[in-house]
Amino acid sequence: MTEEPCQCPDCQRFYREHDRLIREFPTLKQQQELNWASIQSFRTLCGKVTEELQKNLSDFETQSNLDNENHQLSATEFSDSINELENINAYLFSIEALMEKIFETKVSEKIEAKFKEVAGELAPDPLNIDRIILNRLFHQAPDYPDRRTNTN
Repeated sequence: MTEEPCQCPDCQRFYREHDRLIREFPTLKQQQELNWASIQSFRTLCGKVTEELQKNLSDFETQSNLDNENHQLSATEFSDSINELENINAYLFSIEALMEKIFETKVSEKIEAKFKEVAGELAPDPLNIDRIILNRLFHQAPDYPDRRTNTN
C-alpha cells in the first residue's frame, strides 16, 4: 500500500505557499530579497512583541493584585515567553548573518533564466491540466517516511 502526502490543511497550505513563492519570485536575486525581507520582518515583529511583554511584565510586577477573570498572563508566563522570543531573535540574527554570505553570490542573466525555467517546472500554474496530472502522480509517493498523519 502506497502512502499519500499529508493532506491536512496545514500541509496543503504549506504546499500552496511554497509553490506560490517559487512562481512569484523565480530568480536567485528575488529569492535572496524575499528571504532577507522575511527574516527582517520576523525579527522586527518578535522584537516589538518582546518589548511589549517586557513592559507588561514590569507593569504586572508593580500591581499588587491581578484580576484572574481578565485571563492575563502570570509573571512566569511573561518571563517564559520573553525568554523564548529572545531565543528566536538570536536564531534569526544567526540566520541573518548567514544570509549576508548568500547576498554576496551573484549570477549571470543566463543563470537567472535557468532559475526561472526550473521555477516553472517546480511550481507551474496550479490550475494547469499538466499540473493537476503531475500532482496526482506525486500523491502516489510519500513526501517523508516519518510525516505526521491527519488525526481529524
